[in-house]
Amino acid sequence: MSSKWKRSSQELVDHFHESMIGFEGIDRKKMFGYPCCFCNGNMFTGLHEENWVLRLPHDLREQLINEYHAKQFQPMPNRTMKEYIIIPEKILSCQKTLLSLIKKSIEYVQTLPIK
Repeated sequence: MSSKWKRSSQELVDHFHESMIGFEGIDRKKMFGYPCCFCNGNMFTGLHEENWVLRLPHDLREQLINEYHAKQFQPMPNRTMKEYIIIPEKILSCQKTLLSLIKKSIEYVQTLPIK
């Protein structure tokens, strides 16, 4: 089994970048070769392989897990990033819902200590 991560599809990368247009006060960077966005030094969203992950408060994560069967993000086996979920395809295909969640993610990380 290879430990090398797969590249995100160009379609997903384009969707990611296009969805970030219009959000102010965010920094775009790459982590491990994947596009990510930060606010006040805290990462709030990014891509990993064919997954788009989003950092959200507990209540909203639980809601998405229950309603959309969202999964918690694990970049490696047994390495759960507890505040991050993988955005389900049903949400990725609904830009209005996706943008609302991105906004809520930014609002959440703005409550965290600045890094």
